[in-house]
Amino acid sequence: MTAVREALPENRYGRSADQRADRKLKIIGSVLGVALLGVIGWIGYDYVGGQGLSAEVIKFEVVSDQRVDVHLEVRKGKDTKGYCTLRSQHEDGSEVARKDFRFDDPTDRVDRVLSLRTTSRATNVELLGCTDDGGAAH
Repeated sequence: MTAVREALPENRYGRSADQRADRKLKIIGSVLGVALLGVIGWIGYDYVGGQGLSAEVIKFEVVSDQRVDVHLEVRKGKDTKGYCTLRSQHEDGSEVARKDFRFDDPTDRVDRVLSLRTTSRATNVELLGCTDDGGAAH
C-alpha cells in the first residue's frame, strides 16, 4: 500500500513565512539599488559639473639644460580664472623647476606653449594640478 499524501490547498492558509521574507528582501533590495544609483549619478554630475579648471600636458620638449617648453591644454568655464602648477624633474628625481601659470582668458579652452626655466637638465614635466580662483583644486 502506498501512502498518498495530500497537499494543503494553495493560498488556503495565507502566505508562508518564506514568501513574506522573500517579498521583504526584494523590496529592500530594490530600494537600496535605486538609492545607490542615485548616489552614483549625483557624484558623477557633481564631478563633471564642478570642474572649474582642468588641464592636460599634450607634450613637452627639453630645449636646453636650462629650459623646457610645455604644450598645455586648459579647459575651463568662460568666466573662470585660475592657475595650473607645473614641475620638472631631473633623471634622479630631484625637482629642477616649478611654476604656476595663470589662465584668465575669456574662453573655455586655452592652448599654450609655456617655458619652464630649469636649474639643470630636465627629463620630464608633470602637471601637479589646477586651481580656480574660487579655491577648487582639480
